[in-house]
Amino acid sequence: DGLPPRGQGRAFSRAMAQRLLSPPPEEMRELTCPVCPGFPGLVLRGAETVACPKCGRRFPREEGIPLLYWPTEETDLDQVTDMVKGFYEENPFPGYEKVDTVQRLIEKAQTGIFANLLDDQIPSHAAVLEVGCGTGQLSNFLAVRGRRVFGADMCLNSLRLGQQFRLRNGLDTVRFVQMNLFRPVFPDRTFDFVLCNGVLHHTNDPFAGFRSISRLVRPGGYIVIGLYNRFGRIWTDVRRAVFRRTGDRFLFLDPYLARTDVDESKKRIWFADQYLNPHESKHTIDEVLRWFAQTDFEFVNSLPNAVLFSVAPPYEALFEKRRPGVRLEHWLSQVRLALAGGREGGFFVMIGRKNA
Repeated sequence: DGLPPRGQGRAFSRAMAQRLLSPPPEEMRELTCPVCPGFPGLVLRGAETVACPKCGRRFPREEGIPLLYWPTEETDLDQVTDMVKGFYEENPFPGYEKVDTVQRLIEKAQTGIFANLLDDQIPSHAAVLEVGCGTGQLSNFLAVRGRRVFGADMCLNSLRLGQQFRLRNGLDTVRFVQMNLFRPVFPDRTFDFVLCNGVLHHTNDPFAGFRSISRLVRPGGYIVIGLYNRFGRIWTDVRRAVFRRTGDRFLFLDPYLARTDVDESKKRIWFADQYLNPHESKHTIDEVLRWFAQTDFEFVNSLPNAVLFSVAPPYEALFEKRRPGVRLEHWLSQVRLALAGGREGGFFVMIGRKNA
């Protein structure tokens, strides 16, 4: 019946946990030293340490998570990164309230269209990296079907939540690693899909961050980035000013905070992420198209659509190439984001394909 022999349940659980906490040597070889970029292969040194065979540096592992975060030694970048890192260490996002099993994770993901589209359209054999995975809910969700997934984030408290969920539910094709996106710990051209949603706009140099992680995409692979939009974020900025001047009164002005079907803990997490973050920037469709052009990516798709009056299919094909549109169409599409009141935080997604 697939159950451990009677009386051996605890030993079985310990063995399962040890297997999940201790990745096989080949998975350590997929990681690179953050100090020796381009030199692949870390080696296990006991249960709690990994080491670089080139420079000899050792890095700890906590709860099975390699701690490979390393500063850039560029003052402006590191100051903002440290500030945002400290914020999310205190405010892990998103929370895991009422999400304690794979089935509940699936149920939660099914309420979000984008996560379901990714799950439906990323092949089960694909290698996926989520940069800035936070608490790892999307990484864990995408691993349910057996994809090889890495979730990377700079905040250990967030990663612990993702790792604990992974261990409880036996998801052995997903791994979590602490990483600075400006110092990736993977070889170039490793992944079929690199996802980075809600992250680059919290860095001091979003394009440098994009360029850094774009190198990890294989030729023919895809990068998916989500950013605050300059137009769509207008109402969030207005609400932030009102909240500050009134001592956080009038919270009903935020559509999410006004909902009666959302518990208070989720509202607190949303409020902190949207209105208290110490650093953010805003971006446009044209700007990201320039990023693609400068890093050898072709435009594939965007959400919302870069061409305002085009008709999207009932089932949005995320990775099917669409027309990028022109500046006027981009402007109209982004004005629509503003007119929608900044729903979802004034967020937009751009998808590019790495040229072969």
